[in-house]
Amino acid sequence: MDAESKSEGAATGGIAADRLRSIIERVERLEEERKALAGDIKDIFSEAKSAGFDVKVIKQIIRLRKQEPAEIEEQETLLDIYRRALGM
Repeated sequence: MDAESKSEGAATGGIAADRLRSIIERVERLEEERKALAGDIKDIFSEAKSAGFDVKVIKQIIRLRKQEPAEIEEQETLLDIYRRALGM
């Protein structure tokens, strides 16, 4: 194999084929892991539901735990204002 053939195999059209293949395969593996994790999360929510917990509320709590306390307080204040404005 001459030098020109080697460089064509490694970089076709200016693209490093091995590097591209590696990147694509890594993304594919991670997508499979994400799919498996999503299934695990679904199973946990099913377990919570069968134990009598409200899954919607659990999801809200998870969302709240990701926020800063000041952000939560601001949202609660606005929610209270909006409820009073609507007579709720």
